[in-house]
Amino acid sequence: MAAKDFFKKLFSPMVGLNLLGMILLVVLTIVGAWKLMAVYTHHGEAVEVPNVRGMMESDASYTLARNGLVPVVVDSAYSKELPPGAVIDQDPHGGRQVKAGREIYLTVNAQNKPTLPIPDIADNCSLREAQQQLTGIGFRLGPVEYVDGDKDWVYGVKSHGRNVYKGERVPIDVPLVLQVGRGLDEFGDDDDVDDWTNEADNTYSIDGFDE
Repeated sequence: MAAKDFFKKLFSPMVGLNLLGMILLVVLTIVGAWKLMAVYTHHGEAVEVPNVRGMMESDASYTLARNGLVPVVVDSAYSKELPPGAVIDQDPHGGRQVKAGREIYLTVNAQNKPTLPIPDIADNCSLREAQQQLTGIGFRLGPVEYVDGDKDWVYGVKSHGRNVYKGERVPIDVPLVLQVGRGLDEFGDDDDVDDWTNEADNTYSIDGFDE
């Protein structure tokens, strides 16, 4: 084919229309892909997260869904200040700006009070050791109840006014009362001490010697 014929066909209206169509197709493809991506990622759209803490889980889920958000319960905890099933916490917190369709993670108040087993405390450790062990695992402590016995030695544990024992599970929000030995009082009230005192009162000295 002669060069003249080649260039003539290259610049013919038909070829030009085909090239123009291909260019338009590429441009439309790029623009369409960009639009679809913007719709998929909600580009430029922001939603304010409502504060649902304190709401019942069903009400909180409805409120979040109505605002274009997705509620997801991820954990449970316990608060005596809220009814069972109420939302204790949320992430992200209320007032944050997020994209529509964002998942909002909820922590819900447990249906039952959590319990823990009583460790081996009674007649096995001192007051200080018992306090450290019990508070360390999550128990609350009430005022100490003093009983006859060695000073600062733990003789028993009470919950709700009754004695509880090793391995028994009790609610963690109920304060435990430790029964602790009072030891000698400030006057030394002890049989051995009284006997020694009485014996000493019946002695006297002559010339530095006891008789």
